[in-house]
Amino acid sequence: MEYIYAALLLHKLDKKIDEATLKKVLQSAGAKPDDTRTKALVAALSEVDIGEALKSAVVAPTSASSVPSEATPEKEGKEEKKEEAEEKKDEEALAGLSSLFG
Repeated sequence: MEYIYAALLLHKLDKKIDEATLKKVLQSAGAKPDDTRTKALVAALSEVDIGEALKSAVVAPTSASSVPSEATPEKEGKEEKKEEAEEKKDEEALAGLSSLFG
């Protein structure tokens, strides 16, 4: 992941994304760059317009209203338990009636 972050940082600063600059960014961040991964990323990004890719990327909404509250699952779980308890009572009642007519 740090390789992608380094490439995005270089793109943001309008720097050329090549092996040497990518390695420098990774080293300055305290990471030990792997030559194979660096070469692979540079080769993969050579055919990609990063600016266009970022513009067309799907971004998930981050508003507080879209995040489900923790209370909702608890309420649903309680409702399901109540329904199961009612069904169980109904089954027991039917079993009791069937024993009368046996």
